[in-house]
Amino acid sequence: MIWIDGRWWDTAALAKGVDIAVASEQVQAVLDFSRAWLRGEELFEVHTSGSTGLPKPIRLTRCQMEASARATGAVLGLTAGMTALVCLPVRYIAGRMLLVRGFVCGLKLVVVEPASDPLAELPDDAAIDLASFVPLQLQTLLDRALAADSDVEFSDATAVQALRYRRSLDSMHAILVGGGPVSPALATQIRQIKAPVYHTYGMTETATHVALRRLNGPEATPAFVPLPGVNIGVDGRSCLHLRGPMTADATIQTNDRVELQPDGSFVWIGRWDNVLNSGGVKVHVESVEASIEVLAAAQPELGLARRRFFVAGQPDERLGQEIVLVVEGAALDDEGQMQLRRALNLALPRYHAPRRFIFTPCFVATPTGKIDRKATLAATGMPLP
Repeated sequence: MIWIDGRWWDTAALAKGVDIAVASEQVQAVLDFSRAWLRGEELFEVHTSGSTGLPKPIRLTRCQMEASARATGAVLGLTAGMTALVCLPVRYIAGRMLLVRGFVCGLKLVVVEPASDPLAELPDDAAIDLASFVPLQLQTLLDRALAADSDVEFSDATAVQALRYRRSLDSMHAILVGGGPVSPALATQIRQIKAPVYHTYGMTETATHVALRRLNGPEATPAFVPLPGVNIGVDGRSCLHLRGPMTADATIQTNDRVELQPDGSFVWIGRWDNVLNSGGVKVHVESVEASIEVLAAAQPELGLARRRFFVAGQPDERLGQEIVLVVEGAALDDEGQMQLRRALNLALPRYHAPRRFIFTPCFVATPTGKIDRKATLAATGMPLP
């Protein structure tokens, strides 16, 4: 069964092409893919999001997608009759694989428009067992679910919404979050809810995630655990390679630097090709961003704790590349920027600390909700690295 536009539809009726009024790109994508899947098609094309390069088409077989769905179902303990929320764009792999998990594992599917608050469209009594969010969506939901726990005064309507969202999240069987890093502030909020929350690692070429790491509860860990049947290793750069049934047993070499753990899990370090050269020093962008995240959470007075930001390089005649911090939202005043600069210089090694700040009202996002760094820089008028 699939819930679309406020009513339930039988999958057999969808397969026969029953008429449904199409009001959005999301609904059309759900119908097109569902009908192709239910007809038994064997090959499917899906485009990458373009977050690490130009978008490109990837072809996946039915067997690869079924293998991915079964592996996820086994790890999460999904059973027929559970309900999954489809709130990611179905044009891309994360949203599309939610549909496949529904078909393979016998789940009921609730389809809503991709939005920062994917629960807003649901009836108050809707019960969701499985959901997959990007960090911005989960941040929005947790902000609202935990509003009653804050010291800020809130209205009766806010209290009612907070209670509904808290109950909805706490009662889920599993929550997946992917498509970007989980900040320390978001991780702290995640630890306050009861439902198991997992950070995902994967890509379009692997039919979405191939590894999960628990973010809350006694099983929380910094390491990603590969799904059943996934074999991993590293090359000479310490970059991950993997293969499994969801890759059709072909080895996929990534540019993701990882640390292999004795138990077969891995800790993600950052992109091998996301390195800046400042004053002859190699600066790994993700490492700098992680350090700033920790600093921002520990010192909220610096003004970064509730903001999105990223590190970039800008051409510099003396250094080669100047490290800059791009921050979403209104600019800090001169005193605030001086305080932030002092804190960064103390927390980071020489040449790693951002020398300049760029403030922009709103980051540009990819269709899957990731920050489009190049487009954001271009929108500020800064030269691209």
